[in-house]
Amino acid sequence: MKDRLFIAALRLVPKRATSRLAGRVTGWRLPGFLLRPAIRLFARRYRIDLSEAPPLGAYRTFGQFFARPLLAGRRGIAPGDEVVASPVDGAISETGVATAGRLVQAKGIDYTLAALLGDERLARRFEGGPYATVYLSPRDYHRIHFPLGGRVTGWRYLPGTLWPVNAASVHVVPGLFTVNERLVTLLASPLGAVAIVAVGATVVGRVRASYDPAVPVTDAPGGRAAAGDYPEGIPVAKGEELGAFEMGSTVILCFEPGRVALDPRLVPGAVVRMGQQIGAGARPGGGGEPA
Repeated sequence: MKDRLFIAALRLVPKRATSRLAGRVTGWRLPGFLLRPAIRLFARRYRIDLSEAPPLGAYRTFGQFFARPLLAGRRGIAPGDEVVASPVDGAISETGVATAGRLVQAKGIDYTLAALLGDERLARRFEGGPYATVYLSPRDYHRIHFPLGGRVTGWRYLPGTLWPVNAASVHVVPGLFTVNERLVTLLASPLGAVAIVAVGATVVGRVRASYDPAVPVTDAPGGRAAAGDYPEGIPVAKGEELGAFEMGSTVILCFEPGRVALDPRLVPGAVVRMGQQIGAGARPGGGGEPA
């Protein structure tokens, strides 16, 4: 009941205007004597490990801190061309198999690959394949990395609303990840095609891609659906930065059927760290077990 009341109240809030206002505020340049205490307070509130990031003097805005990089060497990337590394820090919301092209959002609520990716033909490639949904909380590192090496073959920008993606919304808003604004990055990897979906949310709508500055920044004024394809592909390495949430949200990974076996320990609530192994190539005829 409390979740439904929260969502009902949020329906009255102009979510996009609120998100843009938050973006402007976090983009203000503040003097260090104001900014540094604000960052320390935020870090204490959300238990952020400041030792992983550059010193506080490196930031001119709160937004820069939120999308902070990691210091070199603070994450190892699970080795192996056919080993899947987590693209982000976060917590598992759901994992499973997209049977008949449907993914679980929460108990009793599902949605379709076609709606998520905005492309029915593309969605058919991932029908019957495994998927993993990872939620990034305010305490998490908010950059996204490639889970496998290969070539970026294209992207899809899908405008939408900006509902929050917390537990209340996930359990109440039907098709949440298909109505929120999102950026889909398509990767050709040693384990087949991978779709990496960055989902925006209230106050946390902006996502920028690192592999091509021409890709639209989500939550841009007047945003319209757009797509781009790279006939030759853009080569990328596993663990290389894909992009960043200028505030944060959710990442969904989709794989082709029969190519990847996800780690069975990826249950809802399990914490993952960018670079850790979350899956591997499936053994042919082995029932989806890692090779």
